[in-house]
Amino acid sequence: MRSVLLSSAAAGNGGLVMVIAYVIIIGAFFYFAMIRPQKKERQRMQAMFDRLAVGDSILTNSGFYGVVIAIEDDTVIVEFGNNKNCRIPMQKSAIAQLEKADESASGEGEKK
Repeated sequence: MRSVLLSSAAAGNGGLVMVIAYVIIIGAFFYFAMIRPQKKERQRMQAMFDRLAVGDSILTNSGFYGVVIAIEDDTVIVEFGNNKNCRIPMQKSAIAQLEKADESASGEGEKK
């Protein structure tokens, strides 16, 4: 009888170890599938905002192209279109892509 109790206790510990292993595996999956990519994207966006300078061409999240004419703390003033009178303040977080002014000038020269 004692051996039956000991064997069932050993089997119970094995089940607990498996549950803990599954929790660790699922936690690692969530980290590598969700949390880590978001952290990398946040770092990429912060690096883009740090490189942002007056005269850079940007693409907004809503699909508009413009040129940065002034930068404040978390706000940029963007000039849209050829009119030069359409200046709109917007949050830095609304910027989707950045093209540096010197890169675009050198890129146009290489294409010709």
